[in-house]
Amino acid sequence: MDALGELWDFLSTESNWWGRNGIATRTWAHVRISVLALVLSAAIAIPPAVVLGHIKRGGLAAVSVVNIGRALPSFGILALAFPLSIQLGLGLGFWPTLVPLVFLGIPPIFMNAYTGVRGVDPGVVESANGMGLTARQVLWQVELPIAIPLMVTGLRVSAVQIVATATLGALVGFSALGSFITEGIAQFDDGKMLTGGLLVALLAILTEVGFSLLERSLTPWSRSRRGTEIVDEGSETPTQTAPAVPGRTVT
Repeated sequence: MDALGELWDFLSTESNWWGRNGIATRTWAHVRISVLALVLSAAIAIPPAVVLGHIKRGGLAAVSVVNIGRALPSFGILALAFPLSIQLGLGLGFWPTLVPLVFLGIPPIFMNAYTGVRGVDPGVVESANGMGLTARQVLWQVELPIAIPLMVTGLRVSAVQIVATATLGALVGFSALGSFITEGIAQFDDGKMLTGGLLVALLAILTEVGFSLLERSLTPWSRSRRGTEIVDEGSETPTQTAPAVPGRTVT
């Protein structure tokens, strides 16, 4: 039987969808750990990135550290987290998978948040200061709203990477979509292996589309003009402009 036929047989068998190791259960586990990793990555990366971008000091050192994190392979972090988790009594599966995903998610979020805040047009900031806004008000009412496109882009890039990389959790005992791939290879079951790969790909695509729609809904002005540059990778800081200071008129 060809591979596509085996894939169809696996997907069309009701017993493969339910139960402890069913498609539904493992998909939910994959989504749950991906969302948790993204939330933790954002919580770690966004506050320092926003502060450093606002004060425009110490950014070079922070960016250098983050770039070092980019160079660390996810599989290598997974290999380190595995014995450490056992030694700390955290067990297999969840924790050895979560830690590398959080490390993987931090760099894109940090870089885009930092770039978004630091790259705000100085003229807009000066106008806000001239109207008597405090530094905190400038940050919350001017810089952060303008930085939203880049920040959402960082979340999108991070989320897609996390969803795809969570597949490796199967190597340390985490039962999710990656388990279909490892079990399929071990059992010479092409249908099970292809199911895992297909579901991971679909989940990554849905994540990409979902965040793209979120970005468009949060930044309606970006559809009609090109005042904001999006940075997925790299350390260059583009200059961004805004329609106006939120809640005030810039003259």
